[in-house]
Amino acid sequence: MLVRVGEDRTDTIDLFLAGLLSSIAGALNAVGFLIAGAFTANMTGNISAFADHIAEGRTLMALSFAGLVIAFILGAGLAAVSIQIGEHRRLRSIYALAVFAEGLFLLLLGAILLVWPQSVQQTLLVVALSFIMGFQNAVTTMISRSRVRTTHVSGMATDIGIELAALLGTETARQDARPKLALHSLTLACFAVGGVAGAVLFTVVGHWLFGLAAVSLWLIAVPEVLRSRQ
Repeated sequence: MLVRVGEDRTDTIDLFLAGLLSSIAGALNAVGFLIAGAFTANMTGNISAFADHIAEGRTLMALSFAGLVIAFILGAGLAAVSIQIGEHRRLRSIYALAVFAEGLFLLLLGAILLVWPQSVQQTLLVVALSFIMGFQNAVTTMISRSRVRTTHVSGMATDIGIELAALLGTETARQDARPKLALHSLTLACFAVGGVAGAVLFTVVGHWLFGLAAVSLWLIAVPEVLRSRQ
């Protein structure tokens, strides 16, 4: 799932990757909203909020939303640079290692939130989660050659509409649309289910949820790292 790249990947592998990671992304996005009232995977909404606050003269608030977008971009950039270096060195486990690193980021974030004062938790949380969401989205985008995007809900909803329309076309168009429709529908559904599960779990375990998310990512990544070395 995290070893094959681009055209070497099958539809089934992409479905598993999209389902698992979009569930985690949905859970983290929900937690960010519960704690700080911000959606850390929703860059469209953050850009819109930035524009609204600028228009209303609330510059400081506008800059806070711009900061989330910048953090998302920096996370994506770090993932891309790391993967490019790994691919240049022919490191087959680079994508699995990137997902493992995402788990480390989440574990560190959870540990910091447990010890830092309440006054700084909200700012740290939304910036860190935006960074992590950008990191994850870059990893899934690069390994699938842009077929899988685990946090890009607006784009997925658009693609679902296009693919539904394609089902009314020729047989060739229908055959091409069906696997894409399955992938994007599953990603959207898992993001929503993950959001519900994340919100419920957070009320039970609190910041330990980040540790659970980290372990979930490691359960995905570690077997792939070992498999890549065989």
